[in-house]
Amino acid sequence: MREHFVIQLIFTVFVLDCRRSFFKATNRKTTTLNRMQEGIKSQNEHVLYEEELVTKKSNTMLEKKTITLIAAAAENDALGKDNDLIWHISEDLKRFKRLTTGHAIIMGRKTFESMPKALPNRTNIVLTKNAAYKAEGAVVASSIEEALALAEDDTQPFVIGGAQIYSLFMNHCDRIELTRVHHEFDADVFFPKIDNSKWNISSEEFVSKTENQPYDYTYITYDKK
Repeated sequence: MREHFVIQLIFTVFVLDCRRSFFKATNRKTTTLNRMQEGIKSQNEHVLYEEELVTKKSNTMLEKKTITLIAAAAENDALGKDNDLIWHISEDLKRFKRLTTGHAIIMGRKTFESMPKALPNRTNIVLTKNAAYKAEGAVVASSIEEALALAEDDTQPFVIGGAQIYSLFMNHCDRIELTRVHHEFDADVFFPKIDNSKWNISSEEFVSKTENQPYDYTYITYDKK
């Protein structure tokens, strides 16, 4: 009896020790993932909000108003998860800044709320069904038509997301500036499919991965046929 009790006690202690080890490992993994996500978020915000010289955009190449949808999407069309980006590509964010600075940027409420504040040196336009919504540093629109009217003086307003806003504007935009990240990610929001019968690829630029940036990607410009 005593030997049986001792064996049972040793087994119980062993099981409890295994459980503690499992939960510790799980907690460490969760903490590591959270730290990685926070690191990506911090890096992205640093690039987007660092001081920049503002120059007037030349639109001499644009003969008419060009509504441009700008996005970065993975091979599986992933855009983000938990209302945030899931990668950090510094050069792509710098390109985003270069293209959109001095212009109107149209976004959904969730995209606006995912940012620390309105993006500087741009007219921030937030599209939402909530007519009472207030957005510090931005103007609010309740329809596509109202959002475009707020950007009527801009020859190249940009639509910057999220997924629902991209879908709403797909038939209204004239150009898509897409960064295709050559990797598949777990995500909960996705870029809408591009109908190749309606769009031409006017330029492509492939960028190889580096030591500090682990993904190949391609800048692709689509113009409506």
